[in-house]
Parts: sequence; structure tokens; C-alpha cells
Amino acid sequence: MGGTIDYRMATIGSVLKRSLDDRGGEPLLTLDPAFQGLPDTAHGGSVLAAFDALAGIGGPRAVSGVYRKRVPLGVPLALAHAREAEAHAFVLRDADGSVLVDGRVAATAADAGPHAAASARDGHPLPVSRACFACGTENPLGLRVRLAFDDRAVWSAWTPRAPFREPDGALAPAALTTLLDETAFWLGALATGESGMTTDLAVTLHGPVPFGAALTVSGRRATVRPHADDRRYWDTEVAARDAAGALVASARITFVAVRGAARRLVTGMLAINDADVVRRVFPAYARARA
Repeated sequence: MGGTIDYRMATIGSVLKRSLDDRGGEPLLTLDPAFQGLPDTAHGGSVLAAFDALAGIGGPRAVSGVYRKRVPLGVPLALAHAREAEAHAFVLRDADGSVLVDGRVAATAADAGPHAAASARDGHPLPVSRACFACGTENPLGLRVRLAFDDRAVWSAWTPRAPFREPDGALAPAALTTLLDETAFWLGALATGESGMTTDLAVTLHGPVPFGAALTVSGRRATVRPHADDRRYWDTEVAARDAAGALVASARITFVAVRGAARRLVTGMLAINDADVVRRVFPAYARARA
């Protein structure tokens, strides 16, 4: 990936395409800095979107990734791509050959599930950042989503921004993978009081979504459960629905808490969020800085 991107003219699809370079044989993936999640790390939803773009399956499909290490931004990474029966398998490696992510994309049966009417609710806002692909207030390509929570759920209503329009008039799948991943992260953070990362993402895209359609993403806090053998790991269930309540994407995502990781995150968040907003999620870390 060379040169400079004019983000004013860019779309998610064009930036993802530019991130992939297969001219030398095995593809290289160089994720643009706009795809940041945690500082200096690619958002998990953007990595899944790259796998999905390479697989090129247009109908309902399962897109998954097992994250073994953080994925850096702006660095060429080897991306092996193989066909396995009816699936596409991916292995993303760093310069030393260490596996960063194992990915898989496969067609799946259409299953939109029952409709569910979205109910208006009040809740507490979750923190935002400046650069995050999901919630960053200054990310030129980002979703700029605003998530909220109460005792029952984490949720957001989101209307697509122009960069998420595909040439065929559909919503870029990266919007769905990222919304689901971001919601799962905050479900895990609320359950543990710690920051961390999502490590095992299993997303189902139930079909194309027209661009411009308002979406609601949510996850119930009661479904968040720790692993019996290691309570750092927490499983979450999240879903995205259109304005009519039809299920357009769903996921089971595992969050791993990393003790102390919130310390750095909180420092940046307190610069642009009210202290109470940060303290509600990370009380052990925000208290001393309030």
C-alpha cells in the first residue's frame, strides 16, 4: 500500500481493496490506520471485513476469526488464502511468521430469525475515543457510533455514513462486523471492569443490507458468561437489526480481560469524555484520575 489516501473521496470498500496486495504471489494485507481499534491495533471487525472481501461470497455467510496476537496497522502482513471444501481459510502472519489471526468465511443457510421490535430506552453513554474505527469522533472513515448501556443491555442506533456505501448500493459488511465487535468489547468491559480484546469472533451476515437503512445493534448483559476454566474469557452474544426488526447480522464473540490494560485507555478517554462516563465502566482506573 503506497501513497496517501484522500479520505474525503474514499469508501470502506476502496480502502480495503487498497490494503490488499497480491502482485507478488502470497497476498499482503496492510491495514490502513483508519481501521484502528485499541491504540496501535487494528479493529477486529476490520480484519474480518478483509477476509470477507477476499472470499467474495455474496449471500448469507459465516465470517470468523481467532485472534492470537494484536494486529498492527500500516505494516505489511502475510495473508495466506486457501479453499477448504466450501469455505475460504485465511492465516494472517507478522514479519516473524507468527500467526496473528486464523480466519474462515463460508456460505451458510439463510436464517433471519424472528423479528424483534426495537424499544426506545434511556441509558448511560459509553466512552468514545478520537481515532477508533467504531467510535472515534475524528476518524474520517469511521462509523462514529455512540453506544449506551443500562442494567440489561449494551446498544446503539446507527445510521450509515457515506464511506459505508458499496457500488451496488448495499451497506459495506465492515459496518456490521465492526458494530458487533465493538458491542461485544463493551459487554466484556462492563462485566469485568477491565479493558482487553476480543479474541474469537464468529459473525453471521444474514444477507445484503441496503445502504442508508438505520440499524440497531445490541447485546444482553445477562448472556455474558465467563469460561469455567479461565475467568479472564467471557462469551457474548450480539445482534444487529434493521428498522423493521429483521435480523441482519449476529455474532458470538469472546472477550478476554487484560488486567491493567485499562490504565492507558482511561488516560486518553478522560481527555474527551466526562469522568463519570469513564468511571462507570472502569471504576478502579478512573477514580484516581477524576
